[in-house]
Amino acid sequence: MIEVLAVVAVLGSGVTAGVLFAVALSVLPALFAMETGTYVHAHQLLGRNWDPTMPVIVLSSTLADGVLAVAADGAARPLFAVAAVLLLGVSGVSHLCNVPINRRVKAITDPAVIPTDWEDPRPLWRRFHYLRTALAVLALILNGAALTTI
Repeated sequence: MIEVLAVVAVLGSGVTAGVLFAVALSVLPALFAMETGTYVHAHQLLGRNWDPTMPVIVLSSTLADGVLAVAADGAARPLFAVAAVLLLGVSGVSHLCNVPINRRVKAITDPAVIPTDWEDPRPLWRRFHYLRTALAVLALILNGAALTTI
């Protein structure tokens, strides 16, 4: 059972880190290159499938790590515990920082008509995204290390 949960934790943290890394490496530069209206439209389209999917992956991986932090023995236990905290950090940054920005972008009903008082959220969104990407990569590293000690 521990081995199965460890594989789930590694796969989940790997998917999370991979998706966030891909967004940082490719999607963000593309979004920054776009005119504001085009960016708003693209942002609205990009989140459609990720918004319901990523929380399930991140929280499932966090739960697996949490169970492993209690059930595993030896050196794996603290590694899984820290990985769980890091993934909880990914979730926290996402829900408290990135999601509110996403909601503001999604609230624009016509990307061709941007409100005059609207501030471009891309720089702030990127900072939060880089933070959660770093947390996810660290969680993956720790999960991988923990898996080798089982």
